[in-house]
Amino acid sequence: MDVPPDELTTEPVQPAGSPAALPTEPRSAPRPTAAHRGHHGLGLVLILVANFMVVLDFSIVNVALPSIQHEFGFPPSTVQWVVTGYAITFGGLLILGGRAADLFGRRRMFITGLVVFTAASLAGGLAHDPLLLVTSRVVQGIGAALVAPAALSLITTGFAEGPERTRALGMYGATASIGFVSGLVLGGVLVEFSSWRSVFLVNVPVGVAAVLLAPMLLRESRRSPGPGRPRLDAPGALLITIAVAAVVFAVSQANDADWLSPAVVAALLLAVSATVAFAFVEKRQPDPLIRANLLRLANLRTGSTLTLLLGVWNGGEMLVLSIYFQQVLHDSPLLTGLAMAPQGVVGFAAGAFGARLATRLGMRRWLVLASVVATLGFLILMRLPAGGTYSPVLAAVTLVGFGTSGIAFGAMVTASSGVPNDDQGLVGGMINTSRQIGAAVGAALLPAVAVVANGGDVAGAVGDRAAMLAGALAAAVATVVAVAHARRPARGGLHTHRRRARHRVQAPPPQSRHRRHAGPSQ
Repeated sequence: MDVPPDELTTEPVQPAGSPAALPTEPRSAPRPTAAHRGHHGLGLVLILVANFMVVLDFSIVNVALPSIQHEFGFPPSTVQWVVTGYAITFGGLLILGGRAADLFGRRRMFITGLVVFTAASLAGGLAHDPLLLVTSRVVQGIGAALVAPAALSLITTGFAEGPERTRALGMYGATASIGFVSGLVLGGVLVEFSSWRSVFLVNVPVGVAAVLLAPMLLRESRRSPGPGRPRLDAPGALLITIAVAAVVFAVSQANDADWLSPAVVAALLLAVSATVAFAFVEKRQPDPLIRANLLRLANLRTGSTLTLLLGVWNGGEMLVLSIYFQQVLHDSPLLTGLAMAPQGVVGFAAGAFGARLATRLGMRRWLVLASVVATLGFLILMRLPAGGTYSPVLAAVTLVGFGTSGIAFGAMVTASSGVPNDDQGLVGGMINTSRQIGAAVGAALLPAVAVVANGGDVAGAVGDRAAMLAGALAAAVATVVAVAHARRPARGGLHTHRRRARHRVQAPPPQSRHRRHAGPSQ
């Protein structure tokens, strides 16, 4: 049976036809009490706050980079390691973090990640040495890689598949959308009126409060117990971490170096080699990190592909528009954040309230709608003015925000559909990894398109329009994927097939079941 939406836990499935499954059995599944419902609601709020903090950290630190470079005397190519170091460990360890959450406990990994993230934030805010600052960002990425998939899987295992889970994931996507843009605004405020150190220290009180509240508000959830102690596929985990980290490193360095530079080529070759070795090792593992039957799920493939494309346009668009506002329109960092804030506000609304519309339309049609709206927004942004002040054309960022948030939560709902609770942490890791790889590619690709179109200049309206065209193409590809998914016949996932097989083997004949129900309670 599905996990009751009022418990953030994983319960064993009762075979159909057993006494515990009969309506006349007095001790069938208990009705959730008001205390359980409140416990569940507060637990969801805690998960959303932690997710907001992790997402906020991406954009809030970007705003502080010029101040960090000035204080430490970083060369332009070196200061990027404050961002790159975080991206490599975060993106590289997400799949490992997701599987660890399944095996060792999702709440445990959630709390562990929060402790690591908070401690690293404190170290970064107090750092007076460039090496310590970069190291703290690397450790921050490790903590975030534990928090993100554990948080997502706590939701997908805590809410029954259907409208309940859709609404919860809608709030999760809405929080991520508003968190990214809030980082631009809050970062501008903190840097302008305080210090760059405050963009790290702001995480500390939130993280400490979350660590203290998590044991009280979240129930433990993990993979169903099997024979022996849970074992993590160490060779597979190492290889997939190397592969993803190498990809993130390569695309992160492509702007500063060149795609054919020795470092980038070596990283890409390492990624390919590690991926091939991972596939070879997984075939011989009794309990592989990623089972082959999971990869055959069409919903998981569609959700991961859409999330990858979403990361491409979202990661690149934010960076290009930030440069456009500050170097073409000559706005301050604070005004830049305020100009982009409507994208986050509309994205929040799309996630928070779009779940109802998605339920009425059907998730497949919702994904088509969201990707079409995002494509339309980028096509309008291709008319960016070459100067002056804020133009009405820039209001098209709201369309991009709607499409981005709509696809974000729709892809999560789609990817987690039909997947057993035992693998939901891994699904969370795969979805987050897809987005991080996409964001790294977009952050390298769209600015590179802008520079080429500008004739080598970083800033220029002509190049920024070309970058918006690249974003439109990514959104258009997402539309094609969503349409293909909408036309594909619906099929059950792994747990659906298992439940049907169990029902065929263990369910009593309809006549005998009727006679037993008609009799007295056992």
